[in-house]
Amino acid sequence: MSETAFDPKMLEALVCPMTQDTLTYDAESQELVSKAGKMAFPIRNGIPVMLVDEARKLD
Repeated sequence: MSETAFDPKMLEALVCPMTQDTLTYDAESQELVSKAGKMAFPIRNGIPVMLVDEARKLD
Protein backbone atom coordinates (compact mmCIF):
# COMPACT_ATOMS: atom_id res chain seq x y z
CA MET A 1 0.00 0.00 0.00
CA SER A 2 1.53 3.32 -1.02
CA GLU A 3 1.11 6.47 1.01
CA THR A 4 -0.62 9.35 -0.74
CA ALA A 5 1.44 12.53 -0.66
CA PHE A 6 0.11 15.75 0.81
CA ASP A 7 -0.19 18.58 -1.72
CA PRO A 8 1.41 21.70 -0.14
CA LYS A 9 -0.87 23.87 -2.31
CA MET A 10 -3.66 22.91 0.10
CA LEU A 11 -2.00 25.18 2.68
CA GLU A 12 -3.35 28.17 0.77
CA ALA A 13 -6.91 27.11 1.65
CA LEU A 14 -6.42 25.65 5.14
CA VAL A 15 -6.29 27.49 8.46
CA CYS A 16 -6.19 26.40 12.07
CA PRO A 17 -9.77 25.59 13.16
CA MET A 18 -9.16 27.21 16.57
CA THR A 19 -7.26 30.41 15.72
CA GLN A 20 -8.02 30.85 11.98
CA ASP A 21 -4.27 31.44 11.59
CA THR A 22 -2.03 30.01 8.87
CA LEU A 23 -0.45 26.57 9.10
CA THR A 24 2.98 25.23 8.24
CA TYR A 25 3.68 21.81 6.74
CA ASP A 26 6.07 19.49 8.58
CA ALA A 27 6.94 16.86 5.96
CA GLU A 28 9.01 14.74 8.35
CA SER A 29 6.19 14.21 10.86
CA GLN A 30 3.39 14.50 8.26
CA GLU A 31 1.58 17.20 10.24
CA LEU A 32 0.20 20.67 9.71
CA VAL A 33 1.42 22.91 12.51
CA SER A 34 -0.46 25.84 14.01
CA LYS A 35 2.14 27.91 15.87
CA ALA A 36 -0.53 30.28 17.19
CA GLY A 37 -2.72 27.43 18.43
CA LYS A 38 0.25 25.30 19.56
CA MET A 39 -1.24 22.25 17.83
CA ALA A 40 -0.16 19.83 15.14
CA PHE A 41 -2.82 18.26 12.92
CA PRO A 42 -2.03 14.84 11.42
CA ILE A 43 -2.01 14.07 7.71
CA ARG A 44 -3.35 10.60 6.96
CA ASN A 45 -3.17 9.16 3.45
CA GLY A 46 -2.48 12.65 2.11
CA ILE A 47 -5.56 14.13 3.81
CA PRO A 48 -5.19 16.64 6.65
CA VAL A 49 -7.31 15.77 9.69
CA MET A 50 -8.39 19.22 10.87
CA LEU A 51 -10.21 18.09 14.02
CA VAL A 52 -9.08 19.59 17.33
CA ASP A 53 -9.71 16.24 19.04
CA GLU A 54 -7.21 14.58 16.66
CA ALA A 55 -4.52 17.27 17.01
CA ARG A 56 -1.35 16.86 19.03
CA LYS A 57 -0.67 19.63 21.54
CA LEU A 58 2.70 21.34 21.24
CA ASP A 59 4.70 22.72 24.15
